[in-house]
Amino acid sequence: MPMGSEPTAGALLAAGNEAMLEAAFRTGDYFPARQLLTAARERAQHSRDRVTEAAALTGLGMLAHFAAIGEDLSRADWAAEERLFQQALAIQREADDPAGAAESLFGLGLVHQVLRGDWATAMPFYAEALELAERYADEMVRSEVHRHVGFFHVYVAGDPERGLRHLRLSQVLRERYGDPRRIATGTLALGEAELAGGNRAEAMRLLHEAVHQARAAGLSEQRIGWAERARHDAEVRAS
Repeated sequence: MPMGSEPTAGALLAAGNEAMLEAAFRTGDYFPARQLLTAARERAQHSRDRVTEAAALTGLGMLAHFAAIGEDLSRADWAAEERLFQQALAIQREADDPAGAAESLFGLGLVHQVLRGDWATAMPFYAEALELAERYADEMVRSEVHRHVGFFHVYVAGDPERGLRHLRLSQVLRERYGDPRRIATGTLALGEAELAGGNRAEAMRLLHEAVHQARAAGLSEQRIGWAERARHDAEVRAS
């Protein structure tokens, strides 16, 4: 990029997404990410780059979601988050962007599952997201969708073996993608699911590993605390 030139919408989007992950997993400071993603959206609108505009909207939706789960879910503005994903999805369908649509559909599933506790509404979004992600999306998007489909089968449908297949694949995809922040949280989720499925020895191994990985990745005290509590609770149940 020539000295003095303004960053492109794509560059702003990439920086905003990375800042969002740092906030979600380490710092808790979402302001830089919000500025970058908003700037990416505005720059994309100005240049009529609809795909990047939609991706920035999806990023803003995910930012709102990460901020909500780090605080009090009962205070989350789920309707505002939903609108961001819906706006993104409408553009992605019009622009024929199936990879982007997979992310926005996943986001809509999160709104209904995590913020509203409504699995019945969430699952059709996850199902369509999975179909598109398997064909078009990268490992991290695929991992996230498999993870939440796995949660459904383990904790809601009462089919832990089916759910664990999704969660184990999710973790393989995370490890292939290579982000230690996401690997640590995936190990925790898989450990909890293995415990729910009755695989106690494997669960304990994974939960100990999740604490180690969370610390090694420099995750926030909150996220390390989530892993430590899960390990402690499992140890209490085993005693």
